[in-house]
Amino acid sequence: MDIARYLPVIYGIGIPFLGTVLGAACVFFVKGSLPPKVQRGMIAFAAGVMVAASVWSLLLPSIESSGNYGKLAFVPPVAGFWAGILLLFLIDKLTPHLHLGSDEPEGPQVKMKRTTMLALAVTIHNIPEGMAIGVVFAGWLAGAVAVTDGAAVSVGVAESVAGVVSLASAVAVSIGMALQNFPEGAIISLPLRAEGETRLKSFWLGVVSAIAEAGAAIVTIFLASALLPAMPYLLSLAAGAMIYVVVEELLPEASDGIHFDGVTLLFALGFSLMMVLDTAL
Repeated sequence: MDIARYLPVIYGIGIPFLGTVLGAACVFFVKGSLPPKVQRGMIAFAAGVMVAASVWSLLLPSIESSGNYGKLAFVPPVAGFWAGILLLFLIDKLTPHLHLGSDEPEGPQVKMKRTTMLALAVTIHNIPEGMAIGVVFAGWLAGAVAVTDGAAVSVGVAESVAGVVSLASAVAVSIGMALQNFPEGAIISLPLRAEGETRLKSFWLGVVSAIAEAGAAIVTIFLASALLPAMPYLLSLAAGAMIYVVVEELLPEASDGIHFDGVTLLFALGFSLMMVLDTAL
């Protein structure tokens, strides 16, 4: 096996992982919890990055790679998008979890430690991000294999995938996720510390989210590689999953409390930064 071929994939998963870990490590250097406006602004920034990544890095490539469907080219993006929405909806309803700042558990009513339910909430939140990273790198990897190993996949699929998922666009998603993972890591660990958890436990619960994201990316890469003809559906599925998280969790949390114009501005900053990354790279 040519390890060098897979190094970009390893880096692509590792960079966002490191972003979350560094953010969670803020608990060792920052005293107290984040001011509410700062926390809301960071959440809004993360939401902007996720929405832009969903559009520029996932939905548009899904549409472009659906050209061979003719008049039904809209089917893969729409079907995949709704599959992602419904997948996260089911996970949200079937998994017991507790969001930071809330005392009301969601999902099935079970007896679990508060920290365990918080960790599950973080896991749900990070699955779509891992899926997004995994599907774009799977798309790039499939194109790279098709170019170097001719017979690895069908010509039509090879041309479709290689044409819309470049290494640069995959790297852009990875960097974008890392940028928004840093504040996310801090948002997880610092409130836990403020609630009375030790610094080390707060840090490790933040790392749990990084592990969940990396795991989702790895699983998605294997699945997408095995289901290459379904790549247009998988790209839009990851987009739908991320949009669900943004609308269900991030935007309500960012808008909670006294009106703060910074939420809108930081959302726009996150969106434009991810857009620049995707188009520049």
